[in-house]
Amino acid sequence: MKLNAFQLRQLEEERARGVIRKIKRNPIYFILEDIYDTYNIGGLFRLADALAVEKMYLVGETETPPNSRIKKASIGTYKVVPWEYCKDTKEVISKLKSQISKLQLKTKNLVNIVAVEQHKNSVPYNKANYQFPLALIFGNESFGIKEETLKLAHQIVEIPMYGINKSLNVIVAASIVSYYATNFWTRK
Repeated sequence: MKLNAFQLRQLEEERARGVIRKIKRNPIYFILEDIYDTYNIGGLFRLADALAVEKMYLVGETETPPNSRIKKASIGTYKVVPWEYCKDTKEVISKLKSQISKLQLKTKNLVNIVAVEQHKNSVPYNKANYQFPLALIFGNESFGIKEETLKLAHQIVEIPMYGINKSLNVIVAASIVSYYATNFWTRK
């Protein structure tokens, strides 16, 4: 079932829960750490739906639905993307490691944690090793991902910037990296 923007906005919460169960999810998790702009959060819900991510974690200062701006920007996808609020990223990573080890997934890998951030230890996003299940961390629009969070990541990836602007909008960066990484899962 594919719904347009109008249909998604009109989708009732109870019906949305039924839709959620029918979607075949990819073993990808989004962790949004202190994303301040509610329109960015809504856009990230749309991206998470497009990729059928397993779950999105809203962390720290990140606003949660039913915020009206998230509802508007997400065009209702906040109703069909599984999400959870957590106070910090360390808590999320602990939960993911615990859940995945309990699931006994076909792969023997634990969750691969990848932070999307410009950093002295980062590698270009297209040179990284994406293994699944995969958790992608996206950070604050002004300050990026916290240093203590970067220490929890297995890899830090960045998108090369060739102009004067230091960074891309978080939705754009998340789209580039997550679609690139998803190619490795869909090839299996």
